[in-house]
Amino acid sequence: MSRVLGVDLGSRRIGLAVSDASGTLAIPLRVLERGRERRADHEAIVEVARTEGATRIVVGLPRSLSGTTGPAARAVTEEVDELRTVAGPDLPVELHDERFTTVVATRRLRDAGRGRTSLDAAAAAEILQSYLDQPSRGRPARSRQAR
Repeated sequence: MSRVLGVDLGSRRIGLAVSDASGTLAIPLRVLERGRERRADHEAIVEVARTEGATRIVVGLPRSLSGTTGPAARAVTEEVDELRTVAGPDLPVELHDERFTTVVATRRLRDAGRGRTSLDAAAAAEILQSYLDQPSRGRPARSRQAR
């Protein structure tokens, strides 16, 4: 397994997280402030992915609680199509359901006594960890309690 970059696309900030080399653990990385041009944001994401040695980008898809695709999910899907163009064929970009990740990240940061500034990167780490924990990725699912 190689490294994976997790992305939480927000309207003002983009949270980033990266996996360890084994693809087991997601680590909050940093937050990018949105610029005026989405293409510049996408170039920055791809640059971070390449700098970190990631061979895949996973972007959170904000589905509704019922699992349907609403306006926010459609906007992310459109943006991911643009990101895929910038990333090129050698750096695949996938979508992953991000329901509850911001809630979980907020709770974890509050419990750890850390502030809001880390929330976007922590949410990206929650998205990425959920992706890495999928049984379909070749590993048995791990309990959240085990971490």
